[in-house]
Amino acid sequence: MQTIKQAAKKFLSHNSIAVCGVSRTKENAANLIYRKLRSEGYKVFAVNPNATTVEGDISYPNLKAIAEKTEGVVIVTKPEVTNEIVKECAELGIANVWMHNGIDSKVTSVSAEAVDFCRKNNISVIPGACPMMYISHADMGHRFISWMQNITGRLPKQV
Repeated sequence: MQTIKQAAKKFLSHNSIAVCGVSRTKENAANLIYRKLRSEGYKVFAVNPNATTVEGDISYPNLKAIAEKTEGVVIVTKPEVTNEIVKECAELGIANVWMHNGIDSKVTSVSAEAVDFCRKNNISVIPGACPMMYISHADMGHRFISWMQNITGRLPKQV
């Protein structure tokens, strides 16, 4: 196993990342992550089955609809949707998944079933935390959240 910092560094070393769960109608964590990755120079793909555009970019209904090979997927959905997304990742050969976990423990994409599926299918998985806490130029709010979750034990030490 590796530390979450090591896993985050590896995940964020990829150039093309899909973000599942972006919204066309409201501000949410997925949209914040999507914009931050885009502003940091990543090739990002918005995934929302109910939108054709998100954040001014094309939105794809699922990962299969993205013509390019995606190296990683950030999942910001309900856990039951996460279960389906990781199966799609396995079908497509996407080997890096980050299941977002918000500041509120009730706001999570993490599914024990999906984590187990990833591990059994050689998909590197980060089950929790937020990419915004580890990306270069992380904002003070996310650095503070990382610190707080670390001292309260909500931040996974190993992944």
